[in-house]
Amino acid sequence: MTADTPLDAIPLDDRGLLLGDGLFETLLFTRGALVLAEDHARRMQDGATVLGLPAPTTAGFVACATHAVGRAGLTGGRAAVRVTLTAGSGGRGLDRPAQLQPQLFATVAPSVSPQTPARLAVAETRRNQASPTSRLKTLAYLDNVLARREATAAGADEALMLNTLGELTCAAAANLFWLKADVLLTPAAETGRLDGVMARRVIEAALAQGLEVRQVREGARALADADAIFLTNSLTGLRPASLLGHAPPSPHPVVGRLAAAVAGFV
Repeated sequence: MTADTPLDAIPLDDRGLLLGDGLFETLLFTRGALVLAEDHARRMQDGATVLGLPAPTTAGFVACATHAVGRAGLTGGRAAVRVTLTAGSGGRGLDRPAQLQPQLFATVAPSVSPQTPARLAVAETRRNQASPTSRLKTLAYLDNVLARREATAAGADEALMLNTLGELTCAAAANLFWLKADVLLTPAAETGRLDGVMARRVIEAALAQGLEVRQVREGARALADADAIFLTNSLTGLRPASLLGHAPPSPHPVVGRLAAAVAGFV
C-alpha cells in the first residue's frame, strides 16, 4: 500500500476517482491530537474487508492523518482530517487488477464547531438500505450530496434521509437520535444507516446513565412528537436539532447530560 500519497501524485486513472472504489473517514484534530483515531481506523479496516481492499494498519492510518495536519500548518488549531483509501489504478472497466495497489492520503481543513441547533428538512433523495455500501463510508457519496443540496435549498442546515421503504436512516453527514418519554431512539442498522463513531459513544453514555436505548424502524412522523432531536458526528459531537418550520428546541436535561458525556471528544 502506498501510504500518505502526495495529492499531486494521484493518477487520473485511479479507481477511487473514476468509480468511487474506496473509503474515507473524517476525524477531528483538536488540542494537539487526533480524536478517536483508532475507532476511525477500525471502521475503515472493516469497510475495506467488505469491499475486498487491502486495509491500512492503524499505525499507518494515524501517521497519514498526523502528517497531513503538520503539512497544513494546523497543529495548533481545530481541524477536520479526511483520510481516503482508494483501490488505486489498473483493471479494465469495472474489473479490478489482479494485484491491487491502493492509495492512502489525507486532506485537512479548519473546523469550527456549530453553536446553534440544526434545522432539518426531509430530503426526497433516498438511501438504498438493500445495498451493503449504505452501511459503509464509501467514496460514492452522491446521494448524501444531493440530499444536503435539497436541504440547503429549503433553508435548512441538514438533510434527513429516508430509505426506499420510507424509514428514517440518518442525516446527510450525521447520525440521528430522538427522545420520547425518556427513551433514546435511533434508526436500526437495517435501515441503511452508517454505524457512527460518535453515535457509538453517545449510546454507551446513554446506557451508562441508565437510559433505555432502542434501535427502531420508523418513518419521519416519529419526529413530529419527539421530546428532543439531535445529531451526532465526529466533528460536532452532539448537536441539538429541530424540524424546519418548528421552533428551535428548548434545552432538554437528557440531551444536556449526553452532550456533557461526549464533550471530551470534541
